[in-house]
Amino acid sequence: MAHGDQLPIACVNAWDAVEWPEGAPDSWEYHPESRQHGCRTPSRETERKSQLDGTNRPGRPYAVLMIAPTSFFSDYGCSVRILEEIRALRRMGHGVTVCTYRSGQDVPGLSIRRTPGIPFRAHHEVGSSPHKIAFDLLLFWTVLVAALRRRPDVIHAHMHEGALIGLVVGRLLRIPMVFDFQGSLTGEMVDHHFLHPDSPFYRPLRWLETVIDHKSRIILTSSHNARDLLVTQFGCLSERVQTVPDGVDAQAFYPPSDSEQESLARRRASLLIPPGRKIVVYLGLLAGYQGTDALLEAAARLLAVRDDVHFLIMGFPSVEDYRQKARQLGISAHTTFTGKIPYEQARNYLALGDVAVAPKLSATEGSGKILNYMAMGLPTVAFEAPVSREYLGSEGIYAACGDAASLAEALLFGLQDQNVAGRGQVLRRMAIDAHTWDHAAETIVGAYARVCP
Repeated sequence: MAHGDQLPIACVNAWDAVEWPEGAPDSWEYHPESRQHGCRTPSRETERKSQLDGTNRPGRPYAVLMIAPTSFFSDYGCSVRILEEIRALRRMGHGVTVCTYRSGQDVPGLSIRRTPGIPFRAHHEVGSSPHKIAFDLLLFWTVLVAALRRRPDVIHAHMHEGALIGLVVGRLLRIPMVFDFQGSLTGEMVDHHFLHPDSPFYRPLRWLETVIDHKSRIILTSSHNARDLLVTQFGCLSERVQTVPDGVDAQAFYPPSDSEQESLARRRASLLIPPGRKIVVYLGLLAGYQGTDALLEAAARLLAVRDDVHFLIMGFPSVEDYRQKARQLGISAHTTFTGKIPYEQARNYLALGDVAVAPKLSATEGSGKILNYMAMGLPTVAFEAPVSREYLGSEGIYAACGDAASLAEALLFGLQDQNVAGRGQVLRRMAIDAHTWDHAAETIVGAYARVCP
């Protein structure tokens, strides 16, 4: 549709019969000129209230249609970023409706639109899958219907699948889009062993990824490393790429106090962790590209020289596969696999740790779990990678990427570090100073303002 074309009559009717997402401002005035860009203008009363109470920076509230091509909400990094962005945007007075797959947990107070179910695949685990094609076709329809019924000011699309849907719907209805980049599409497929660089499908998918990147007016990245990737490898203009680092709620994730020791002891006992053992904690997805195999191999090496250590490994999927690998390595008596941990309970389990580990191998994705560790004041061991360095700086404990022996040495150093308390305090202060979700939301709203007059 050319820029000067008239909107389809269904779109015009949808504008006039619009229903606002939960949490959206009540006072709006309709201005015909703003229909051209898919934006509305707040009433003078709403605008004056924003100026008085200091909310809704920079300028006015937005009605946001967020596209989440995942099983939202699930207890892992991608969903956590989406959830915390929504919460922070709502605190600033913006209305958000999220369109997502059929499966996933509902979150009280959020406006969520789910795709219809499909008979041959009711549930989708994380990661690349041919079934995602069907899910994304259904998601496109869900987004289109939601945009017609509740005309947003801006589409906020997560991941390349969401951005492709957002570009098409935005083109049809003249709604601007912001792309929340969470890693390379083809890079993730290769990491998940769903695609090989020598595959005949690799080049077409790489081309599609590049087109999506170039067609997106503003791209938000979770790290400076991802920003550099888009500029250097995909040729994106640097002024169109903004870094919005993952954040952490430092009031939800905080170090344990002396008064909690009894409850921590009970939780430790419930997990059958013997007293007297130092605990290494991991919270995240269990997969090869997440470094889970390397973590277990490092655990075997470490336990060969120090038997007073226990590995508390929290996450999913493939729990039974990794339990079996721990048995094969002879370390099952020193490992506990909890399976999925609800996000709201994550802090209480991380509080058991003496050292945290983030062995992620992917070079293009973020690693938000590191910020949770930092807010907990946990000394953190990670593979040497740009994202890890970006978050942890000189306070991180690093291992050579993918090297289990190096990871074991780094974990041993962390457990023996004489400055554990001081390192933890510095890490928590770094998280509080530079990685709050409210700060991230202000940058996101600034991106909305750039694309939506």
